[in-house]
Amino acid sequence: MMSSTITTSGKVPFGQKVAFGLGMLANQMFPAVLGIFMVVLVQNLGFPGWMWGIIYFFPRIFDSFTDPIMGFISDNTKSKWGRRRQYVMAGAIIMGVAFIMMWQLYKTDPATGLAVSLNYNFTYFMIWSFIFYLGLTIFSVPYVAMGYEMSDDFHERTNIMATAQWIGQWAWVIAPWFWVIMYDNGPDGWFIDAETATRTLAIWVGAVLMIVAMVPALFIKSESTLDKDYSPMTLKNIGGSFNEIILGFKEALNIKPFRKLCISTFFIFNAFNTVATFTFFIIVYHLFNGDADAANAGFWPTLFGSLGAISTTFLVIPIVAWLSRKIGKKKAFLLSQAISIIGYIMLWFLLIPGKPYLFIFALPFFSFGIGSLFTLMMSMTSDVIDLDELNTGKRREGIFGAIYWWMVKFGFAIAGGLSGVILSIVGFQEGIPGTEQEGAITGLRIVFSGLPILGTLIAMYVMRDYSVTEEKALETRAKIDARKEAPKSSSSYVLGRLQSIFDNGLALNGITGINIHGKSRAEVRSIFAPAFAKGVHGLCFSPYVEGQETGDILSEDQIRRRMDIIMPHTQWIRSFSVTEGNELIPKIACEKGLNSMVGAWISSDKKRNQQEIDQLTQLAHEGKVHIAAVGNEVLLRGELSEGEIIGYINQVKKALPEGIPVGYVDSYYHFLERPALVEACDVILINCYPFWEGAGSDHALAYVKQMYKLTQEAAKGKRVIISETGWPSAGQNVQEAQPTPENAMKYFIDVQQWAEAEGIELFYFSSFDESWKVFQEGAVGGQWGLWDKNESKKYV
Repeated sequence: MMSSTITTSGKVPFGQKVAFGLGMLANQMFPAVLGIFMVVLVQNLGFPGWMWGIIYFFPRIFDSFTDPIMGFISDNTKSKWGRRRQYVMAGAIIMGVAFIMMWQLYKTDPATGLAVSLNYNFTYFMIWSFIFYLGLTIFSVPYVAMGYEMSDDFHERTNIMATAQWIGQWAWVIAPWFWVIMYDNGPDGWFIDAETATRTLAIWVGAVLMIVAMVPALFIKSESTLDKDYSPMTLKNIGGSFNEIILGFKEALNIKPFRKLCISTFFIFNAFNTVATFTFFIIVYHLFNGDADAANAGFWPTLFGSLGAISTTFLVIPIVAWLSRKIGKKKAFLLSQAISIIGYIMLWFLLIPGKPYLFIFALPFFSFGIGSLFTLMMSMTSDVIDLDELNTGKRREGIFGAIYWWMVKFGFAIAGGLSGVILSIVGFQEGIPGTEQEGAITGLRIVFSGLPILGTLIAMYVMRDYSVTEEKALETRAKIDARKEAPKSSSSYVLGRLQSIFDNGLALNGITGINIHGKSRAEVRSIFAPAFAKGVHGLCFSPYVEGQETGDILSEDQIRRRMDIIMPHTQWIRSFSVTEGNELIPKIACEKGLNSMVGAWISSDKKRNQQEIDQLTQLAHEGKVHIAAVGNEVLLRGELSEGEIIGYINQVKKALPEGIPVGYVDSYYHFLERPALVEACDVILINCYPFWEGAGSDHALAYVKQMYKLTQEAAKGKRVIISETGWPSAGQNVQEAQPTPENAMKYFIDVQQWAEAEGIELFYFSSFDESWKVFQEGAVGGQWGLWDKNESKKYV
C-alpha cells in the first residue's frame, strides 16, 4: 500500500534545496564522467564498436528494469528515517565503490608484464558495471522521489528542480576537463597514459561523489514511517508485489500527461546521448584530421562540453525558470526546445576545420535542449503525481520517479547501443585521419545535428496539447487538500449521528468484541483466519476491476471470475444495479447456487430508473431475485423525495411475483424518522457504518448493535437486514476511527460473531477493493474489500 500523505507543503528552505541539489550533482556527475572515460575503452584499450554497444546497453537495461522494483520498495518502507534516506545512503556507497573498481583496467598486467586479453577487460568491466548500476538504482529512485515530495506548490517545485539542475549541471562543466587530464600524458603530462589517468581519476571521483551523494540522506528532512500501514519488506512480499508493480506502471502510464512527459523525455534524451559520444571523434577527426595533439590533448572537446554546461548553468536554467513562471511550463518547454533546434543547425555550419572556436557561438542555443528538459519535466512530474493522488488517493513518488527515470535510462541504454551501431554503419575507424574517411566523418556529422533535431521535433509534437496548466494543478491541489481537511465519505457518512440520537451521549466504556491491544498483525490474523473461513451470511459484490468505474460495461468473464473467488465464503450476494452488465450478477449467482439481494439503482435520472425497474422485474420473473432492493441511499444523496421513493417501491411490489420481499436501502437513521417509508417496505435494509461516525475500533461493535436495535424498534416487527457494514484497511482517519488492517480484521470478527450469535442477517461491505471509490471517499474509498483489487485475500 502507498502513502497517502505528502511530507512537505509550500516553500522549502534554501538549505534543503541545496542538499537535494548536491544529490543531483552526484546523480549527474557519475554518468557524465562515465561517458568521458568510455572513450578510453575504444581509443586506448581497443574495444571494438560492438563491445562499446553491449557495454552501454545491457547494464543500463538492467538498471532500467530494477528501477520500478526499487520504487515499490521505497514507497513501502517502514523506518524511523522515512521511506528514502537509508537507500540513498546505501546506494551512494555501492556506486562509489563500484565506480572505482570498474575502471581498474590494464593493457598489461603490472605483476607479470603480460598483455591482458580484451575479453578479460570486457568481462571485468561488464560485471562491475552491473554492480554500479544496481547502486545507481538504489540511490537514484528514492533520491528523485525525495524531490517530488518536497513541496506541493506549483512554482516552488520548479524552483527546487531549477536549483538542483543548476548544481547538477556543474557535473557537465567539470567532467569534460577530464579529457584534458587523460590525454595530456607522457613524460611531461599529468599521467603516463590515458589508462593510468582513468584508473587514478576513478578513485578520486568515486570517493568524492560517494560522499556528495550521501548529503540528501543526511540533511533532507523526512517523517518516520514506522506507524504506516505498509507491507513488510521481505523477499517474499517484494516478489509477490510484482503484479502490483506492473499495475502501478499501467496506472501511471494511463495518465495521459505523464505519458507525454515520458515519451518526450525519451526522444530528446535518447537523441542527445546517442550523438554526445561522437563529440570527441567529430572534433578530433573533423576539425583536426584525427591529430589528438593538434586538438591540444582533448582541449577542444573539453571546451565544447564545459562551455555548453556553463551556458546551461548560468543562462538556460535561470531563463527557463523565469519563463515557466511567466508563460507556464508547457510553453517554456516548447520555446526552449525550439531554441535548441536552432543550436543544432548552427553546429552543422560552425564546426569548421581550422576554426574550432566558431562552435562556441552555437552552444548557448544548443544548451536549451537538455538544460530545460529536466528542470521542467521533473517539476511537471510532481504535478502529475498530484493528479494520481486525486484519482487513487495514493502518493506514489517512488513509482512515478522510477517509471520516469526508467524511460530516461532505457533511452540512455538505447543511445549507447545505437551509438555503437552508428559508428559501425558509417565505417568510422579510430586512428585513421579524417581526410581518409571523409564519408564516415560526414555521416557522423549528419547524425550529430540531424538526430537531435528529429527527436526534439517529435517531443514538441507530443507535448503540443499537454493539459496540466497552472490553473488545473492548483485546482487539483485544492481538491486534495479539501479531501484531507474534510474527508468526503461513503454515502453513509454522518459524523456522530448515533451520538446525537442520545440526549446525554452514548455511553461506551471499555473494549467490545475481541481485544487486539498488544497483539501483532500476525496474531490478529490468526484469530481472523478461522472467522473468515466460516464464511458470512452475505457479501456486497464489487464487480469493477482496476481501471473501471461506474458506467463501464461489465463483462461476464470478470463477474464469473470474481464470483468463483468469493463463492466458498458466502450464501448471499448483494448487487447494486441491473444494467450495464450488472444484470449478469444475479444470473451467475443463481447458477452457482447463491441467493441474491438484487438492487435497482434509483436516482434523479427518471429514464434510467424505469430501465432499472423493468430489468429488475424481468430478473424476478426469471427466478433470479430473492430480495429486491429498490434504490440505495437516494435520500442520503438528496436526489429524490421520500414520496417518490415510496412510489417506486409500490410500483415494484405490484410488478414482482408474490413471495419476493421488496425493500429500500439507506442509512439506519432514515428509517427512524420515516414511518411511511417503513410501512411501504416488506423488509428494512439498513447500512450501518461505525467508521463513518467516528467510532474507535474498541467501540464499533457497540455502535452497530445500537444502530440495529433502534431500527428494530422503528420496524415494528418487520424483518431488518444489515445491507452494508464494514471497515477499511487504509486511508484517512475519521475522528477516533482508524483504518488499519488490524482494526478491519477486528471489526469483521466482532460483527460476524455477533450476527451469528443473534441470528442477524448481515451483508459485509465489501468483497473486493475498488479504486474508483476514491473519487467519493478519498484514499479510504478503495480499501473496503476482504480481497484486494488484484483479487488476492488481504488478511489471510
